[in-house]
Amino acid sequence: MIYGVSFDTVKENKAFADKFSFPFLLLCDTDRAIGLAYGAARTADEGSAKRISYLIGPDGSIAQTYGKVDVNGHPEQVLAHIG
Repeated sequence: MIYGVSFDTVKENKAFADKFSFPFLLLCDTDRAIGLAYGAARTADEGSAKRISYLIGPDGSIAQTYGKVDVNGHPEQVLAHIG
């Protein structure tokens, strides 16, 4: 499964998903707990999260971390690791 996580509200995530026909579930991390836990933000006061992607293995552990994600080519980069 693929999930996106952002600091945005449900309304903001829905507008984004609708505008870009986003095919994945978007989780709302408005209290920034997930962003802090996964290193996408250093403090809860940060306005936006870093673009980081994680590949989670079948056992639930992080198999690969992708920092500074560039949306162009990122799907291919992930598929290369799981293919």
